[in-house]
Amino acid sequence: MSFDSFWADIIATLVGGICLTLLFFVAREKLFPVPEITGRWYIEMVTVNTAYNPFKGMVLRYVIMIWREGNVLKGSAEKIYEDSSTGKRNFVGKNRTRANVEGYIERKYLGKDKVYLHSVENGHGRESTNFYDLLVKSESEMIGAFNSMVANQDGTVTCQREPF
Repeated sequence: MSFDSFWADIIATLVGGICLTLLFFVAREKLFPVPEITGRWYIEMVTVNTAYNPFKGMVLRYVIMIWREGNVLKGSAEKIYEDSSTGKRNFVGKNRTRANVEGYIERKYLGKDKVYLHSVENGHGRESTNFYDLLVKSESEMIGAFNSMVANQDGTVTCQREPF
């Protein structure tokens, strides 16, 4: 091995490394971008399992505003609808309960991205916590599961850009 081929090999390796890095960067940013989920979403939760039987089959709907900074999510939500054993009701104005929402996006390069949200709702009489595990289907739809501290509820959740 000569001195000249040594430097040629070093330069070739460096150029190849830089090209490969640029290729991965472009693939990450352009081919597999972070899903754009900033904005208004409508969430529908359907209770499947619960420790309090009258909550089984209950449907709750929320409107949620999400802000994305990198992979971190923040926002707020308001309960707008309930279909439970006590009847169906829409919530308007001061009758809506508010929640603070935080979460993050888990990027999956070989599959669908996931969104994890944690909300703390200032309900009538007490605070409650919900956790959402969502699969990003598109920039206008997410589906998944939720868990709630209220009566140990869990079930399905659908998120979409348009009202239900």
